[in-house]
Amino acid sequence: MLDAQVTKAPPSLLYMVKQVELVVRSHLDELVRPSGITALQYTALTVLERHDGLSAAQLARDSFVTAQSIADLVRSLEGRGLVRRERNPRNRRELLILLTDSGRELLARHSGPVRELEERMVRDLTTRQAEQFRQALTQAWHALS
Repeated sequence: MLDAQVTKAPPSLLYMVKQVELVVRSHLDELVRPSGITALQYTALTVLERHDGLSAAQLARDSFVTAQSIADLVRSLEGRGLVRRERNPRNRRELLILLTDSGRELLARHSGPVRELEERMVRDLTTRQAEQFRQALTQAWHALS
């Protein structure tokens, strides 16, 4: 018979990261739904806000979606007037995806609630712990990239 004092192993870090990702995505979907976009579309817009004028392949990589699904995502955002595509002057065969003023306005409307969600996620951490958490996540991402 097993000793009652035997404790279960804690969940794996991969499982815990996935749990956090799923709950963040759920809350983010709720926040942006009134604007008629998804959390994935919001993520793509924030990527363009930081690095405007990306190719579809670059946007897909930085938005954590496949190259196949980015086409539909961009088409939807373009149809809503949140992004536009234009030819790359250095490579006429390539289209660059750019954030429109409407896209920037949408991001501005959601910046407060999204910041509050992030603050809620780390509210039980000290400022130092939150920074260490950010650094640890960055290092984990680099280790697997």
